[in-house]
Amino acid sequence: MLKIRLQRIGRKNDPAFRAVLTDSKNSTKSGRFLEILGTYNPKAGETNFKSDRITYWVSKGAQLSDTMHNFLVHQKVIQGKKKNVLPKKTPTIKRKELKAKK
Repeated sequence: MLKIRLQRIGRKNDPAFRAVLTDSKNSTKSGRFLEILGTYNPKAGETNFKSDRITYWVSKGAQLSDTMHNFLVHQKVIQGKKKNVLPKKTPTIKRKELKAKK
């Protein structure tokens, strides 16, 4: 399955990201991708995505990562609601309850 996701580039403490089209079986750090679809620089706040190429690949069946989905909804490239990308918090269990479970 093809995926559109962010790939980190740049030096230590100076993050920059590429939006790439890759096979979902490739890891993000492998460096293998099919096409560069844009860039994102969080320090400068710049996003440059090729919206025509992204819509083409989405129409061909490529899936978006949650973060890429949120970027494209914000820039009105695609329609929809933003997705929650933050991890779900688990409730803290007190020691007494933990001992009672055992």
